[in-house]
Amino acid sequence: MAELHNVPRHIAIVMDGNGRWASKRFLPRIAGHNRGVETLKRIISACPSRHIDTVTVFAFSSENWNRPVEEVSGLMDILAMALSREVPKLQRDGVRLRFVGSREGLSERVKKGLEDAEALTAGNTLLSLNVCFNYGGRWDIASAAARLAAAGTPITELSLSQALSLSFCSDPDLLIRTGNEMRLSNFLLWQSAYTELYFSELLWPDFDEAALDAALSDYASRERRFGKTSDQLVGKSVTKA
Repeated sequence: MAELHNVPRHIAIVMDGNGRWASKRFLPRIAGHNRGVETLKRIISACPSRHIDTVTVFAFSSENWNRPVEEVSGLMDILAMALSREVPKLQRDGVRLRFVGSREGLSERVKKGLEDAEALTAGNTLLSLNVCFNYGGRWDIASAAARLAAAGTPITELSLSQALSLSFCSDPDLLIRTGNEMRLSNFLLWQSAYTELYFSELLWPDFDEAALDAALSDYASRERRFGKTSDQLVGKSVTKA
């Protein structure tokens, strides 16, 4: 990939299409989720060389509990397996792992696994990987507002931003959603106010480094104005005839 001058430092990803990928191949849906883990590993490995320092992924939404019991159980098994098998490699590769979302409803084994993974990788600086698990954007905002109200802190844009679960990092520059679906699905609703959105027709298991590069090239072609005009961004004034 040619060197880009406008690179997102923080990308967020809705990893959509695992189940459809499996169904197209007459496989159980959980096979698609397993393949999706392999895709995530490849994309994470590709990010540092592309000057991306933070990746936030939507792994399990608070609404996903409503899926079939066997699929939810399978997803929990995948999480437990990934924690035991993949975290040591992430540690060796310099990736810091954080899990974002409610821990309510998770087993003690899973909760301890999350805590241990975060503690083991806490000193890593090459890449930050935020895994949104049992997460929802509305839950995030409501929980932050409730904490501020309980503390008697005035609720402002600044105080709410600082109380959100991802307050430790910058807002995403680019949000990628695979699976040819064009919505946020309750992911990072506050944080994505000025995020550039990119929708891929590929199902997540088929998303690869070339697809990532296509998303980055598209991002590089855009101008982020944050409500301003192009002239304001470059310090020019608009002269009307």
